This record gives sequence, structure tokens and C-alpha cells, in this order.
Amino acid sequence: MAAYEFDSLEFDAAVAAAGHKAFVEALAAGLPVFYLDNDGLNVMQCPDGRKFEIRWRPESPSGENYEIIRELKAEAA
Repeated sequence: MAAYEFDSLEFDAAVAAAGHKAFVEALAAGLPVFYLDNDGLNVMQCPDGRKFEIRWRPESPSGENYEIIRELKAEAA
């Protein structure tokens, strides 16, 4: 593992690369990935590429702690 200065562009790039790798690996393993998009929406992306806006339900048990609000349409190229 490379050592990076914490407050550096190299560190930021390494963190972004590690996050993207984990994102891709989770989808490849058949798991959904949850994240905030650029508009601040809570999103669940499924391995088949579909994306849904979700609402978190913190009082519910794990695996049942979100509800789907709507499916998000594919982005235009």
C-alpha cells in the first residue's frame, strides 16, 4: 500500500479509486449499492443497472430499512 500525504491530490485520487473499485465489485457480486447522487438524492443502484430513489427508514431492521420512492430513468447521453 502506498503512503500518501493526507492533504494531497494523490490521496484524494486513491480514495476515489478505492471507492469506485468497491462500487463495481459490489455490483459484480450481485449486491445493490446505495449512495447520494449529485442532486442529493438517496439512490439504490441494482446490479442490472436500474436505479431507484429511496427513503431511509432508520427504525426498521437492516435489509428493510429503506423504501423505494420511484425508479430513476437512464441518463441521456
